[in-house]
Amino acid sequence: MTSLPSAKAGTIKIGFPVSGLLLITLLAGSLLGGVDLPSQWMSPCPDNTTSSCRGTAIVEAANPAPSSVWKFSRTQGAKDGESFAAITKTADTTQSDPDFAGLIVRCAPKGKIDVLVALIRPFPPRSHPKVTIAASGGGTLTFDASMAAAGAAVLLPDEVAAFAAGKWQSTASLSVVVRESDSEIKGVVALNGLREAYHSLLANCSQ
Repeated sequence: MTSLPSAKAGTIKIGFPVSGLLLITLLAGSLLGGVDLPSQWMSPCPDNTTSSCRGTAIVEAANPAPSSVWKFSRTQGAKDGESFAAITKTADTTQSDPDFAGLIVRCAPKGKIDVLVALIRPFPPRSHPKVTIAASGGGTLTFDASMAAAGAAVLLPDEVAAFAAGKWQSTASLSVVVRESDSEIKGVVALNGLREAYHSLLANCSQ
């Protein structure tokens, strides 16, 4: 059963090692504007300050949940009263490389939905990796992607959001391969519970 607990307020600062659900929850917060990630994961702020780059984190990250559960997080934006939501799912560790963390689906500005692949080992921030996604029910697609969170997450193109809103909700799992230069990271993410989690995300996007 999908679990979408309420978020608790608080600023979270972390150091290595970080893995699994906690990592991608924190990544989701960073991507939405709020969590203080380790310095090597963060792009420098234009004015050498942090306040203009991110707001205060509002995430639920107490006890790691099973990988079968979608995790909800909400992050406060830079503007007063602005906040964003995301759902995250950790990888099936028995079928994934150690550097593959999981999947993030987040609210984006102007009513968009973004889909990202979270990584343990960052790629260079200006990388444009090739991402191949194979659904367990059949069908394989390859996309040109970009990097987010200073290379710690792969931002998939806009058209991927349509799969998260439709076909993937009746798909058991996804096999993902991220290729950049001579590096390759593979992972598998179970999609059970995505339908309920996705609808809960949409209900929270504008809040």
